Amino acid sequence: MNGSEYCTMKVRYHADIERLSYLEGKGDWIDLRCAEDVHLQAGEMRLISLGISVQVPQGYEMIIAPRSSTFRKYGILQANSIGVIDESYCGDGDILMFPAYATRECTIRRGDRICQFRLFRHQPAIRFEETDRLGNEDRGGFGSTGTA
Repeated sequence: MNGSEYCTMKVRYHADIERLSYLEGKGDWIDLRCAEDVHLQAGEMRLISLGISVQVPQGYEMIIAPRSSTFRKYGILQANSIGVIDESYCGDGDILMFPAYATRECTIRRGDRICQFRLFRHQPAIRFEETDRLGNEDRGGFGSTGTA
């Protein structure tokens, strides 16, 4: 990345956790950490504090998703699949949370990396045009790449 591609995001830390950092050359997603020790029973749902409030840069939104190892290590799923944080969720008390659903008993320690985020630019305004036919070839059905 060159310097003109960077933007600034304000971060307020509410817990003694490792500071956010962008690891250039290691992917675009930035790890978020559990801000407290958490013990969950199978079938339990809990909002896990990520210990930070943020001000997403104007024109962007933050997408939060589990890390690829989160389910394997802890047996938790992000209950809402992904999280979307827009510019309006920017108050000092607007703490980021991970809505966890436990599929088995687990313990997550403060500082454990459980999810990650990436910033995306807002999508452009969309004009919808109704039609009776799209006129394209079918790919092969929902969930199919069209191969047998």
